[in-house]
Amino acid sequence: MAEIIPGQGGAPEPPPDITRWPLALVVLALLILGLYLLQPILMPFVLGGLLAYLGDPLVDRLERARINRGLGVVLVFLLFVLIIVLGFLVALPLLLQQLDSLVSRVPAIYEWLTTSVLPWLQNRLQIPVNRLPEVDWSDQIATHWQSVGKLTAGVLKQVTGSGMGLVLGLANLALVPVVAFYLMRDWDLMMNRALHMLPRAWQERTAGITAEADEVVGAFLRGQFLVMCALSVIYSVGLWMVGVQFALLLGLLAGLASIVPYLGFVVGIVASCIAAYVQFQEWGALIWVGLVFGVGQAAESMVLTPILVGDRIGLHPVAVIFALMAGGQIAGFVGVLLALPVAAVVMVFVRHAVQHYQSTDLYGGD
Repeated sequence: MAEIIPGQGGAPEPPPDITRWPLALVVLALLILGLYLLQPILMPFVLGGLLAYLGDPLVDRLERARINRGLGVVLVFLLFVLIIVLGFLVALPLLLQQLDSLVSRVPAIYEWLTTSVLPWLQNRLQIPVNRLPEVDWSDQIATHWQSVGKLTAGVLKQVTGSGMGLVLGLANLALVPVVAFYLMRDWDLMMNRALHMLPRAWQERTAGITAEADEVVGAFLRGQFLVMCALSVIYSVGLWMVGVQFALLLGLLAGLASIVPYLGFVVGIVASCIAAYVQFQEWGALIWVGLVFGVGQAAESMVLTPILVGDRIGLHPVAVIFALMAGGQIAGFVGVLLALPVAAVVMVFVRHAVQHYQSTDLYGGD
């Protein structure tokens, strides 16, 4: 068959992107549909993938140090297991103890709101404030803890009610380290194979965009995670030195909330000031609490974020909140886990799409 040359008869050859884009869009739609339909079984694969993504840079460094990749994966995997086990053995008992202590302090906090906060608001703001109703806390706490116990027992009964359900639950839990191990071992190989599946005309540009997306996602999953852990430690140790009873609980709350810029500081300092005032009944304790959170905020702004995250994320705080809520609404807990990485990748592609649009005649023409 004779070759068709544009301008010398026959149909002109269509631009390559016109013929490739429909196929790419179909593949993307099928991928999204498949993920949606397979949502019930994705949990171990998502968790395993996240662990593999977090550990891959460490494995790469060990490999550059001439350590076999398989051995490097084993070492990194053992490090993750050690951190998780220490967390459960050390932090979890203390956290449960402080939760129990917090429940026992609910009556005192309620009384403080009734006798101190509401009258102060009424005098300062000159507004009518009704007194909170009297509550028999011994009966209320017993009732609610009994309800929690019934709910927990119901969930356990539902999970263990059928042998098959229990087996599937244990299998999903056991799959997480298996998936993480194999993905961590073959991560670079799989990424290269996926890149070479694309049309050759797209590979160079896709490699650049993927590298930028990897930097942004890494800033979230690695940098921001380390920032959250560091802030949790700073706030917990600082509040413990001040003498606040629920130091670990409040520090973890503030650290986790710091996934949204400044939210951890605001939530943590408000909750800690309330807890400190109820405990010490003096305003001087609030100065020490403010000092703890001031040190934490300074460390985050001047040390932690510039070193661990930098300016690579670029997601607005409102976009972070929206992504988390949208992910939870669409796919539950799996959606929450994937929300920020997906939002970061989408942001990179949108940025490149805007740059391409601004370089066209449609944007700059008369």
